[in-house]
Amino acid sequence: MTQPFELPHFYMPHPARLNPHLEQARTHSTRWARDMGMLEGSGIWEQADLEAHDYGLLCAYTHPDCDGPALSLITDWYVWVFFFDDHFLDMFKRTPDRAAGKAHLDRLPLFMPLDLSTPVPEPRNPVEAGLKDLWERTVPHMSQDWRRRFAVATEHLLNESLWELSNIDEGRIANPVEYIEMRRKVGGAPWSAGLVEYATAEVPAAVAGSRPLRVLMETFSDAVHLRNDLFSYQREVEDEGENSNGVLVLETFFGCTTQEAADTVNDILTSRLHQFEHTAFTEVPAVALEKGLTPGEVLAVAAYAKGLQDWQSGGHEWHLRSSRYMNQGAVSGTPWSKPTGPGTSAADLGALLAPAVVAGALPGQRGRLRAYAHVPFRKVGPSLLPDFHMPYEVRLSPHLEACRPRLTAWSHRMGILREGVWDEDKLAAFDLPLCSAGLDPDATPEALDLSAQWLAWGTYGDDYYPLVYGNRRDLAAARLTTARLSACMPLDGEEASVVPVNGMERGLADLWARTTADMTADERRTLRAAIDAMTESWVWELSNQLQNRVPDPVDYLEMRRATFGSELTLSLCRMGRGPAVPPEVGTSGPVAALENAAMDYACLTNDVFSYQKEIEYEGEMHNAILVVQNFFGCDYPAALGVVHDLMTQRMQQFEHIVAHELPVLYDDFDLCAEARAAMGRYVEDLQNWLSGILNWHREVDRYKPAYLARRTHGFLPDLAPAAPLPHLSAAGLR
Repeated sequence: MTQPFELPHFYMPHPARLNPHLEQARTHSTRWARDMGMLEGSGIWEQADLEAHDYGLLCAYTHPDCDGPALSLITDWYVWVFFFDDHFLDMFKRTPDRAAGKAHLDRLPLFMPLDLSTPVPEPRNPVEAGLKDLWERTVPHMSQDWRRRFAVATEHLLNESLWELSNIDEGRIANPVEYIEMRRKVGGAPWSAGLVEYATAEVPAAVAGSRPLRVLMETFSDAVHLRNDLFSYQREVEDEGENSNGVLVLETFFGCTTQEAADTVNDILTSRLHQFEHTAFTEVPAVALEKGLTPGEVLAVAAYAKGLQDWQSGGHEWHLRSSRYMNQGAVSGTPWSKPTGPGTSAADLGALLAPAVVAGALPGQRGRLRAYAHVPFRKVGPSLLPDFHMPYEVRLSPHLEACRPRLTAWSHRMGILREGVWDEDKLAAFDLPLCSAGLDPDATPEALDLSAQWLAWGTYGDDYYPLVYGNRRDLAAARLTTARLSACMPLDGEEASVVPVNGMERGLADLWARTTADMTADERRTLRAAIDAMTESWVWELSNQLQNRVPDPVDYLEMRRATFGSELTLSLCRMGRGPAVPPEVGTSGPVAALENAAMDYACLTNDVFSYQKEIEYEGEMHNAILVVQNFFGCDYPAALGVVHDLMTQRMQQFEHIVAHELPVLYDDFDLCAEARAAMGRYVEDLQNWLSGILNWHREVDRYKPAYLARRTHGFLPDLAPAAPLPHLSAAGLR
């Protein structure tokens, strides 16, 4: 069969290595699969299928250093997960039978108790039998923290198969951002990362949830999945009728040829690997110091990172050899001289250098060096505004006019108008009460004041960090400020551990006390986590600014939700759902996808309106249009077109989830009328949030060319704060 496209030149700088216990793993996994009922008689596989797929070779390449028993156990896990995938395809996707598929998936978590003394059901099929056996053999060697994380990754891998099933049933192809997010869960690479820990070293709990370790896992996941999409396109799309494939997603989004889409997928894959390297070399050492890891814990993190790297190289090598995938022409064809034979296809000097030197290559292959070559303060002219897709009408609070002078008075009391960043003219030009009036048109006067003050505080902090710490290249002071701000938010009625000494700290302490007075402890923790995520993301922006580094596109979009303060405002919206909504509904895949689609639309709206302000006047590089320009090597109008298309698709996804996915979710959880009404109010809150944010951007002076041309950029004359800032010291934290 003719291949639908020529496989691209892969970036793979680390040679694959083969575990010497390969034959032991092959023999063991075949016997194990037969014992579990996965071979003859299963209707899914025969032994010939298992031998052709050669999961022993996959695991021997991806885990080159573990001992024989560990390799055999890991191979059994991969036999199980691929059998699950083929079994689910045959039983539920080809039908498609969503109800039966959900019933099948609902039983599987029962076989993964955190405490092995918990009784489990009797397995009914090979998938259940295999999971029960593997769980009992694996978890005694791992901590409770690992068990919890691995169980969650396994459940995501299983449950998000329903998302694929729903899309197949509807003939729907996801947009690129939605696809990347869902593929991490469906594709199972976070699950694979858990097995890397088993094979190498367990990640210390102190850093397991930190941004650097999360990014290592996510970049690893994205690269694994995008690589698999390239090799499996022919089987999945042409043979099985799948529509969850990155090549097909980009082919549809850009309206381009299959070859162009494949090349762009490879460019994104390369960018994700560059992001992995950047994080491993810059962010991981910093978080190790920040968390005070012991030498042994540092070595564990290093071993884990190396294990993820080995998986990339080994997974690529296996794809070249497995009969499961199209791989014609993938081993040879490079113009660079290199060694040949097993284990050497990844040792490719051409792949290492191509992103820097190949002229005329498709987009992301120009990548790594261009990310550091941005020239700030380029004149770009007024921001171009497209025809925004906004299906929801804006409504404004009747208390808007009265709110404006009260916000000015509050800002004076907190001191944020006398620190050299804002003055009354700026505050009036930003008109944050207008935004609040659209976000919550039914708010009481008191609630509207509180909302406007939160928006003012967050916007002020977003302006303050790059102006004060970016201009002075003072990342250490920014980190101390972030720690002090977190200390302004006590959780359980205790006193704050700092005395507020500037506008940001006074403002946060005041807002926190008034907002959380009637909150439960869990609600306070959720809100503080959202604020911490926002302030920490401002430090991430500063770090990129000091390196003059334009972010990776996927990393940018995901971090943009935090830098925009989306979680903060949505956390306040979530508080109104009421106890009638089960917590598992609020954290379900459809609700998370709904929120992420809304956040991305709002963030990209801001990037479109603020392009001139940020690029020309502030020397910024954290703007989606600039990120697209940098990645694709295109001009401003073309990049705006890509961002606008993505905005439109994210809004259409939001509408799709409301119309089609939430009703199914309500039925799945058998929600009562009260809970459905509470979720309906939350959806309406999100719709107001979206229309109110767009209306605010259209109306305020903050982004308009005439206002930008007349205002001072940088510190206000005669009001710049003295350096160094005396309150920023470790001694200020008790």
